[in-house]
Amino acid sequence: MKKSPAEQDLPPAEGGGRFSFGLFQPEQRSLFGEILDWMLTPLLLLWPLSLALTWLVAQGIANKPFDRALEFNLQALSQFVVTDGTKVQFTLNRQARELLRADDTDLMYYQVRNAKGDLVSGEPDFPAPNDETPPVAGQIRLRSDVVRGDEVRVAYTWVEHGEKRELVLMQVAETLGKRSTLATEIIKGVMVPQFVILPLAVLLVWLALVRGIRPLNELERRIRARKPDDLSPIEVSVVPQEVAPLVASINDLLSRLKTSLTTQKRFLADAAHQLKTPLAGLRMQADLALRETDPAGVRSSLQQISSASVRATHTVNQLLALARAETTGRTLPTAPVDLARLVTAVVQDSVPRALDKQIDLGFEGPESVPEECIIHGNPTLLQELVRNLVDNALNYTPSGGVVTARVLIDRFSGVLVVQVEDNGPGVPENEREFVVQPFYRALGTNVEGSGLGLAIVHEIAQQHGATLSMEDSFPHRTQKGLRVSLRFTAHRPGDTE
Repeated sequence: MKKSPAEQDLPPAEGGGRFSFGLFQPEQRSLFGEILDWMLTPLLLLWPLSLALTWLVAQGIANKPFDRALEFNLQALSQFVVTDGTKVQFTLNRQARELLRADDTDLMYYQVRNAKGDLVSGEPDFPAPNDETPPVAGQIRLRSDVVRGDEVRVAYTWVEHGEKRELVLMQVAETLGKRSTLATEIIKGVMVPQFVILPLAVLLVWLALVRGIRPLNELERRIRARKPDDLSPIEVSVVPQEVAPLVASINDLLSRLKTSLTTQKRFLADAAHQLKTPLAGLRMQADLALRETDPAGVRSSLQQISSASVRATHTVNQLLALARAETTGRTLPTAPVDLARLVTAVVQDSVPRALDKQIDLGFEGPESVPEECIIHGNPTLLQELVRNLVDNALNYTPSGGVVTARVLIDRFSGVLVVQVEDNGPGVPENEREFVVQPFYRALGTNVEGSGLGLAIVHEIAQQHGATLSMEDSFPHRTQKGLRVSLRFTAHRPGDTE
């Protein structure tokens, strides 16, 4: 997108982003520019408000001395109000004229009215006071008014005279020239320093932000300088306190990424090792079949190839199941799962294999679980879990043995237990923590397998928050067998997932 000339002229801010004062929006959000906006915009908005408030304060300051002088003049002029019998007179002598003589800046106006409101002396068009409170003799009051089109400041009072103590109104007004001049000088005295201080404040804010954001730039440089394979945590103690939670989150992400990469590397190494043997056997049997001239020998080689391909296919399927359980368990969609129906379906699918090995395969439990005992999980992974448990039991149980799958329900606690029990050789207690690791196989079993079945079960159980435990099926017999139990917590109404 083409930039306007104004945007092209904007310099880049330290830290990688451009800033604006709210007039030009950057293509990418800049933390530096946003902080600068929020700091400078109120400052620029408050500056005119500060000038307006200063003007009001200056007006009040300028009015005070001139109001006192006006009150003094009023008191002095009120001394010239005299009574001749019943008639009120105002005699202007030289001293009174000097008081009323205005300077080169302002004009002075006065007016004297008797108790009846008749004009005694002064300006006839002088406005009368509009006080709601009754007049008080000797009390001086001030107001702003207009005389002959000029804004004036008026001081007025009432003077008692005669035997009846009647009140004579005496008013003196002065234009506002000197007051405005003084207020203007005060404003100038305030504004000139502000014109110097405001750019200095902007510069100091800029420098403070540049200095304050410098640790982020250093952190960015440290991260960029890292090698691609360096997943060690970032030192939290050398970063600002406000950035520490972000760095802690990055460290957590690095830790999880390191674990994921380690799992992938181990998976690839184990998969290559497990597939190397059956593939080498397939190649050897194929070479033998090509060199064999006897049809019976060719048939034997083809049978070996068939058996080896079945083992390789089983290993690949289990590797894929383990990879799916390890990497996508929580991201797959979940749905309500009836464990009783799921276990029954897996047992029914395994009946042909059990018949081939002459094993008594059975199921104990309800046809379906109650609604309050339904769990939420991924049906595909849960079916893979139960299938691996049953397959593992069928693999290690000798011909004529018994394999039983159970579903137990505790309605009070909402716990469902899936058990698969056999009367095979079992697993020694000191090896039970190892058999859930990929490719680990107990010695002396003489059973073909990849060592992935219980590893898949353990991983899927963790993805669904289930607890896996192993114990002897018949602890007091020579053939102890193995009972694998998985405890699931049912989803209750109102639970949050």
